[in-house]
Amino acid sequence: MTPGTLRGPGSTRSAVGRLAVPAGLFAAVAGAFAYVGTVDPNRPGHYPPCPLYRWTGIYCPGCGGLRCAHAFVHGDLATALQDNAVAVLGFFAAAVLWTVWVVRAVRGRPPGMDLGRGQLWLMGTLVALFTVVRNLPFGGRLHP
Repeated sequence: MTPGTLRGPGSTRSAVGRLAVPAGLFAAVAGAFAYVGTVDPNRPGHYPPCPLYRWTGIYCPGCGGLRCAHAFVHGDLATALQDNAVAVLGFFAAAVLWTVWVVRAVRGRPPGMDLGRGQLWLMGTLVALFTVVRNLPFGGRLHP
C-alpha cells in the first residue's frame, strides 16, 4: 500500500492517527469562528462587502453569513437566524457531519458520506429558493 492510500476497517493506524484530520479541521473552523466572534462584522472596515450586493443590490445566499456567525458565537440564535437562516442550518449540518466523521474514524471506518443526486439537487434547490425569496419584496424578513 502506498502512502496516502485509504485503509479499510481493519486499519493498523491508531485512533489518534485517524482523528488527526478531523481534529485539524475542527481547529481551523473553531479558529475562524473565534476570529469572527472577536472581530465584529457589524462594524465597518473589518471585512470586505459582498461584491454581488455591492454591485447589484441582490443578496446572495451567503449575505449576512459573517454577522450570522458572530451572533451564533455569542449565543444569539434569533439574530443569527435573522441574518442568514441557511447558514445556521449549515452550521448544525456541518456539526452533525463532523460528528459522524469522528465516530467513523474512531471505529476505523472511512469517512464516506453518500449523498445521492436527489439529495444534492434538493439542497441546491432550497438554497436557490432561499436566495430568490430573500430578494423579493415579501422576503424582507430574510434580509441580513
